[in-house]
Amino acid sequence: MSELVSDYFTAGWRERALACPCGWHGDTRAMAMELHDAVTDYACPACGNLLLIVSHPSLDQVRAAATAGNEEAMAQLTIIEEALARFPPDAA
Repeated sequence: MSELVSDYFTAGWRERALACPCGWHGDTRAMAMELHDAVTDYACPACGNLLLIVSHPSLDQVRAAATAGNEEAMAQLTIIEEALARFPPDAA
């Protein structure tokens, strides 16, 4: 059964070792990754079994994590704010 990481900014999810029923074990850096609109799936590179699902953060979650001092969130927020300034959502 796959595990869900609902808070993208949870510390250590990328480095944590996971084990697959097929016998493979490792972290997300060795896994097959598939990007979707709301989540990213990580599958066993040996058998393709889905092991981890990570929810993409909302803008509010990025802001909250940045305010709490998360460096990755601060970098993401800078990119998002620059994009919003350049391409305002209300501009059509």
